[in-house]
Amino acid sequence: GKVVINSYEDFEKLVGQQIGISDYVELTQERINFADATLDHQWIHVDPERAKVESPFHSTIAHGYLTLSLLPHLWNQIIEVNNLKMMINYGMDKMKFGQPVLTGQSIRLIAKLQLDKSGGVAKAEIKFAIEIKDQPKKALEGVAIFLYYFN
Repeated sequence: GKVVINSYEDFEKLVGQQIGISDYVELTQERINFADATLDHQWIHVDPERAKVESPFHSTIAHGYLTLSLLPHLWNQIIEVNNLKMMINYGMDKMKFGQPVLTGQSIRLIAKLQLDKSGGVAKAEIKFAIEIKDQPKKALEGVAIFLYYFN
């Protein structure tokens, strides 16, 4: 189940631990056509016929930034933070795309927590890996930083 956080102190107890693993999400062609949102219509993403023939992957692949954009959704499957005024996405460190996600593959998040505190703000540094089902290399790794402002 989800880890439930009600205060900064609850966060502190999780420092250095693997917090959890999300469910898998399938990256369908329909989801990949999210290109309409980013205006990145490169054929390696949106033209299955051409990709079959010309791509080294013989398939369309997800945009790296699509994979990244699923991070908050996957993170929310792992953790529930209560008593919040707000949560802000503060940035990324050491982000690397290790392997493309082919259309139809599924990804999930594995997350470990580091933490800083100043005032009523918890700066949660989540060391994350996005795994591709049945693949040895990660799709994406890095550190996502969220600021949690508690009531």
